[in-house]
Amino acid sequence: MNGHDVVSAKAIVLADSDAVARHVADFLLTEALRATGVFRVALSGGSTPKRLYAMMAEPDYAERFPWNRTEFFFGDDRFVPEDSPDSNRGMLRKTLFSRVAISTQNIHPMPDQGDPDEAARAYEAVLQAHYGSPVLRNDKPLFDVVLLGLGENGHTASLFPRQPVLEEKTRWVAPCVPDDAPHTRLTLTYPAIASSRYVLFLVTGAPKAAVYTRVRKGDPVEPASHITSDGQIEWIVDKDAAA
Repeated sequence: MNGHDVVSAKAIVLADSDAVARHVADFLLTEALRATGVFRVALSGGSTPKRLYAMMAEPDYAERFPWNRTEFFFGDDRFVPEDSPDSNRGMLRKTLFSRVAISTQNIHPMPDQGDPDEAARAYEAVLQAHYGSPVLRNDKPLFDVVLLGLGENGHTASLFPRQPVLEEKTRWVAPCVPDDAPHTRLTLTYPAIASSRYVLFLVTGAPKAAVYTRVRKGDPVEPASHITSDGQIEWIVDKDAAA
């Protein structure tokens, strides 16, 4: 599968985390402007994506980006209130959405209250409504771009090691309760992530070098090794992580 899995995917190695963030910002701007209809992105948390979102909020970028026809979804989030420092929803509001001219109707955060399983099903219903079908098709991607990170334990999104969500084949969104990290999470599943034109992994820093090497070799123990895309996967990494 040329470019459709983590082993065959192209890797772009850049100087540092700022260069990674800038590359992805430029990529998103180019693809959003190229899109003829609605442009759909699934966002990631983490320090490097946070740099990306800060760049996207800068006036020279924000004034060119087509916010009015872009729909933002979340790849995962911790099941905590928006004002928690651990909330991706809160981080994105402060870093990006409160600083650009975007309608709240174009922002689709994951629920953060109630029963996690019911919340996951509610978010799946939101995705299905925008997709126009309860069944994913290979010729119709759910997302134009999915942004992903990579944890030192091999997780990506909130697909954590040893958790039942790794076996999910039909649901698009599911809860996850990691045994090696705090907080219950909601996450896109493998099938939902695979329904994409592009999956971009953003990986930076020397502490990620070992796990990056394992996932690039397809080590089946690592949850990130099982990410696929109906479109293309690309690794955007800095030289410390690529070492």
